[in-house]
Amino acid sequence: MSRRTEQHPDLTDPRIGAPFFSTWRVGTPERQERTVEAIGRTWERRPWPADDLLGYHVYAGHDGSTLMHHSQWTGEQAFEAFVKTHRQERVDEIDTAVPGIERVGLGRYRRYRSRERAVGDERVPGLIVTVRIDFEEEAGARPEEWVDLVLKALGDDQEGHAGLISAHFHLSVDGGHVLNYAEWESDEAYDDALAAPGTDAWERVRAYPGMKGTSGSRYRHALGLVPGVR
Repeated sequence: MSRRTEQHPDLTDPRIGAPFFSTWRVGTPERQERTVEAIGRTWERRPWPADDLLGYHVYAGHDGSTLMHHSQWTGEQAFEAFVKTHRQERVDEIDTAVPGIERVGLGRYRRYRSRERAVGDERVPGLIVTVRIDFEEEAGARPEEWVDLVLKALGDDQEGHAGLISAHFHLSVDGGHVLNYAEWESDEAYDDALAAPGTDAWERVRAYPGMKGTSGSRYRHALGLVPGVR
């Protein structure tokens, strides 16, 4: 069966071959809560759909109107099989409980590199930040090179990012953008990092050729679902 967990996902699990991120617009904080509960009930009353699904997590946006979904699959083929056989009944039940959900779209990724949690770091993330960085067409290897620059800048700026627990950089399958999923101690820690003086390394990150835009969102972990004990 499916069961709830309060644990945050491990984005570095080597079994993950197809990480997916998507967004739902639900309108209000009250509808956020109702939708999260509807998702939990819908999944708990059904068997876990496939061994190839390692975990499914839902995050409430600080904007009060969105939910982010993150599912960890061993491969895209397993996800496509789930869509054909199990997804629609879950969607229908959730939509009956909370009508009018707008499903914005599904992003397909592969994880490229991470700044992983330090050994012995027991901090529980109080804030999840996702940042999407779009690149011009024909960017070639630039997204990977940009990630490499960011990780070097983070390594050179430990003090300015002391509140950062981990950061995981995902490349979109279509090659058009990077998605950074970052775990922070708190909103205050993230704000402090944003306000810290810039370094030469960060200036190179910001001025990197081929970038055409960035957008970011703040979330809290609202629901985790994993396979139940058999």
